[in-house]
Amino acid sequence: MSALLKIPKLVRWTFCTGIIFLTLMTMLRMAFFFFYSGQENHLLDSGPSFLLGLRFDIRDVCLLMLILLILGSIPNFNPFQSSIAKRCSFLIISLAALILMLFYIVDFAYYSYLSQRLNANVLNFFQDAAISARMVWQTYPVIQILLGLVAGTWFLNWLTRKIFNRIKKTRAVSSRKSRVAWFVGCFLFFSAGMFGRLSQYPLRWSDAFTLGSEYKASLSLNPFESFFNTLDFIGDRYDVNSVKKAYHVVQPYYFGLDSAKANQLNFDRVINARPGGLKTNPNVVIVICESFAAYRSSAFNNPISTTPFFDSMCKKGILFDHCFSPGFGTARGVWSVVTGIPDISSSTLSRNPSAVNQHTIINDFQGYDKFYFIGGSTSWANIRGLLKNNIDSLRLFEQEDYENKAIDVWGVSDKNLLLNASTILAQEKGPFIAVIQTADNHRPYTIPKEDEQAFHRINVSDDSLRISGFKSNDELNAYRYTDFCFERFMAAASEKKYFDNTIFLFVGDHGIPGNAGSIFPKAWSEQGLTTEHIPLLIYAPKLISPGRISDCCSQIDVLPTVAGLCNLSYNNTTLGRDLLDSAHIAGKHFAFIYGDYVGIVQGSLFFRRQIKTGKEELVSIVNNDDYSKDEKFSKTKNEMRILADSFLEVSKYIAFNNKKKY
Repeated sequence: MSALLKIPKLVRWTFCTGIIFLTLMTMLRMAFFFFYSGQENHLLDSGPSFLLGLRFDIRDVCLLMLILLILGSIPNFNPFQSSIAKRCSFLIISLAALILMLFYIVDFAYYSYLSQRLNANVLNFFQDAAISARMVWQTYPVIQILLGLVAGTWFLNWLTRKIFNRIKKTRAVSSRKSRVAWFVGCFLFFSAGMFGRLSQYPLRWSDAFTLGSEYKASLSLNPFESFFNTLDFIGDRYDVNSVKKAYHVVQPYYFGLDSAKANQLNFDRVINARPGGLKTNPNVVIVICESFAAYRSSAFNNPISTTPFFDSMCKKGILFDHCFSPGFGTARGVWSVVTGIPDISSSTLSRNPSAVNQHTIINDFQGYDKFYFIGGSTSWANIRGLLKNNIDSLRLFEQEDYENKAIDVWGVSDKNLLLNASTILAQEKGPFIAVIQTADNHRPYTIPKEDEQAFHRINVSDDSLRISGFKSNDELNAYRYTDFCFERFMAAASEKKYFDNTIFLFVGDHGIPGNAGSIFPKAWSEQGLTTEHIPLLIYAPKLISPGRISDCCSQIDVLPTVAGLCNLSYNNTTLGRDLLDSAHIAGKHFAFIYGDYVGIVQGSLFFRRQIKTGKEELVSIVNNDDYSKDEKFSKTKNEMRILADSFLEVSKYIAFNNKKKY
């Protein structure tokens, strides 16, 4: 007991308050389990969900304890020294108790109604507040709920006050030095609790979606996590009537999409194995290349020999030289490749808990082992939740799974990442599909010391940098290092048995804004197409004939195309197309781009409409003509505007209605 008295009163009370709130949140999670668990959900199987949920709860409770600790450490705000401070502290606790009870009450009702934990979409009900209020009144026992809210808030306040009074009666024997030490220690402890893990990245909601099912993820979350992590996405809404109109606009561009299904908004289409597909059950390796802007590559006639090895692969493979990422950003690029949906979020869809459940064509690779390799961590941008929740039996390799040391914030070098992936894949007995995500062509542009001799940096003049689209020699050499890594990877892979029966697909995650100079017409630089223009290369010299295709395409077309090459029948529920399928209607190829503007690249033209100002542009991508005010092109501009806006509406809808088929 004497040892306990040495702990400052404020610290003891703060910890007791935290334990009370944490106990209540744990009890509410137990209530959630017993109210909403089906026969397939057993308490023992839900252990990981409860443990992860405890970590989420600790984070929220630590925020409250940190507030009480910091305020109480100020002499005039210490509740044990000032009656006014005491009233303020209990006001904070009462407010916290009220918010906790209110959030959980609404959360339980929301889950009963939509089978989703509370999220920011609940705010949409305020748009029709009167109707929503009547619905709530007629559906739920509102009076009883309000009484329970008041009673729960009063009880928490009473319990914390009772403990406060007991602690206040004890005699404190701690010195000033001891109190300072306790404050610093508790501050660090509570801060660590809010961070949630001993790692580079904090605990995130997406960790819940690594548990293997939607229910287990819901059980581990609490309403604070699910609500506040979706606030940034409140603008990511769609209008059903607008989507139905848009359906008819995009339908002619997709083989197998039935206009009769517009009212049901059914985008499902079974794509049968097409003639010309490979009969060898080929492996697939998709390399998502960091910041791999097309105009900087030798394959697109860059004045500096930046990527001679990649250029040599392009001559032996199929290069799509008018491929675009639907948006700018690595998270958006990964999302588009994996799901087949453009990322139309105001933030990124991978960060939106409401969109994490997605059907992906990867699961149609029946009998294939599935891999994802990254040099760092998939905690970044919550990519782990997207991958683990949606790809069946995925084997995920991250920084800690390699023996190599991290070279910078992005983890192990791209060379070691690719070589490790090749070694692991070489051990496979059956077919596999693997995604490898590179990172070194990104600030801080690190070239590993172990590769300095073999790689050979170059330094060119400022004029040479300018005309080739680079801003610095560091940036130039990082791009060249990507080519060096590809060469080492393919050299290692070519010595493995899997090589001859493997389709390698290289695609950029996004381009880089910059001046393409004389490499492309001015629209590519002035209208910003360099930001999304990326190479898409299919390389399988033992399996396919080489070629260069200039039809417009996108990252969303990657999985349908490789599925077609692998002679698979698959269920396509999104917007990607098989680029090698002759069933595509001639002249119907296009690429959709979304950012500060909504745009379409189609044929020799690029149309875009600025979202904020409404300004419209129609420019040539093959010469320097601007048709924005040319009356001869008014019909074309109108058609491209309708297609761009329709594709945006359809993308918004599918992003939230493309749940994985269990």
